[in-house]
Amino acid sequence: MRAALRLAGRGLAAAVVVVAGAALVLGVLVPRLAGATPYTVMTSSMEPALGVGTLVVVRPVDPATVSTGDVMTYQLRSGEPAVVTHRVVGLGTTAGGDRTFVTRGDANAVADPRPVREVQVRGTVWYAVPWIGHVSSLASGQQRQAVGTVVAVGLLAYAAVLVVRELRARRTEAPA
Repeated sequence: MRAALRLAGRGLAAAVVVVAGAALVLGVLVPRLAGATPYTVMTSSMEPALGVGTLVVVRPVDPATVSTGDVMTYQLRSGEPAVVTHRVVGLGTTAGGDRTFVTRGDANAVADPRPVREVQVRGTVWYAVPWIGHVSSLASGQQRQAVGTVVAVGLLAYAAVLVVRELRARRTEAPA
């Protein structure tokens, strides 16, 4: 029975390592090499296509190539960091002849109130990975310290378990 549990534990550990490695590759390495930017979907406005916690990887594009149906990430206000990822549902132009985009979240009944100007466009969604954005959110911003503390405590607890096991093993092997 112990051998079966040990084997199951090793299998689970291997699965966790594979999933973590895939998340690292898809969420960090590939975007960095391709000049893309990963973002986490924080609201349900794009469900069911992009649920809360989905990691979306956005590649910069020439705004002239964006068309109706594309899922685009754009700044709420030009030059500010806050972004939204919504689908382009219409195209337009300003009185000065500049191109604009009408956007809407898939789960929203109406289009976003303001058209998006070309200068606000960060790019279009290249690919999306469900749930990985939750991990990305935990590892950034204000939660980073809390996550680091939990990981450190977990590693210390694991080290303590290993030390206790080794001490017990030595006691049982010692001559009486």
